[in-house]
Amino acid sequence: MTQVNTPDEGATRLYTILVYSENIAGVLNQITAVFTRRQVNIESLNVSASSTPGVHKYTITCYCTAEMVKMLKAQIEKRIDVLQARYFEDEDIFLRETSLLKISTPSMLDNPEVCRIMRHHGASIVEVNPTYTAIEKTGRTDEILSLYEALNALGVVRQFARSGRICITRGTREQLDDYLAEREKERTHG
Repeated sequence: MTQVNTPDEGATRLYTILVYSENIAGVLNQITAVFTRRQVNIESLNVSASSTPGVHKYTITCYCTAEMVKMLKAQIEKRIDVLQARYFEDEDIFLRETSLLKISTPSMLDNPEVCRIMRHHGASIVEVNPTYTAIEKTGRTDEILSLYEALNALGVVRQFARSGRICITRGTREQLDDYLAEREKERTHG
């Protein structure tokens, strides 16, 4: 019997991988080494404390196939200090990024299109001085890039930076908490 693959099974797409670990030095290096060995480029990386006390959350995005993301998850979970790793597609999570743009104040004042684009994209002014205006936009990656591209096309962007992705799952609880509770139950009753 021949196995029939679905059209996107081998397709490259953007995945978000959430990794949870105790706050121990060197874990980030262990995690990024998994990507290096598989020659998968990390698109964005954000590390912060999670909602679980004593646990850090790594939010990593990368373009790869479904088969590769499964392999990355398995390899990451083999690291001693990693508690859990999970991967998601964009529709499975709530996600946001933040960006800062520095634009020319004289150009902004001379061209009403600049302010129209900012309003259309929901950007906020952080600071204005005679030389530059700093603006902030929080949203999905495509929204941030759309604002940047529209302003850059007018030639007013002087600097641009965006954060790594932050996200939460669509479930009602942190999945790590359920995993840790189950692990503790097995340990005490096991």
